Amino acid sequence: MSRGSSGLHARPPSAVRQRMDRLMREVAKFGAVGGAGVLVNFLAFNLVRSVTDLQVVRASVIATVVAIVFNYLGFRYFTYRDRDRGSRTKEMTLFLVFSAIGLVIENGVLYVATYGLGFDSPLQSNVWKFLGMGIATLFRFWSYRTWVFRALPARETVVRAESFLEEARTPRQQRQRVRS
Repeated sequence: MSRGSSGLHARPPSAVRQRMDRLMREVAKFGAVGGAGVLVNFLAFNLVRSVTDLQVVRASVIATVVAIVFNYLGFRYFTYRDRDRGSRTKEMTLFLVFSAIGLVIENGVLYVATYGLGFDSPLQSNVWKFLGMGIATLFRFWSYRTWVFRALPARETVVRAESFLEEARTPRQQRQRVRS
């Protein structure tokens, strides 16, 4: 706050600050869905490993697919619910393409650790899977926000804001606007 001649005055937030606040909210929502997706992924991974004789990377791929479905629902209906919903087919196709690339990144790290470096104990597998998820998450965050769940064009945002303001006006203000 700054001091004015009549006391304290709140300074309006700058455009940079507003953008950073929006980005931080987006990161927090992405992290909440992603964190839940990590739990789903680990639970499915360890469940598949404990009840089947599948190899580590195959069990991980199954778990990752389960988490991808979970994450799509969370991102579409929570994190990016206010984003463009123009073409669901295109959105889902792009989501699946980028998720598949993330799947390769995540499970590629696990593959190298398991078969290249010989880390195959349950604890080691979980640690390397977690590392692969972290790397893949950075890629997914960038790709989802850039290509899949795109921000609404500025024109649509302005039209929505104007319609909101129009609804909020009092009848007297609306009559005055019609006369001008």
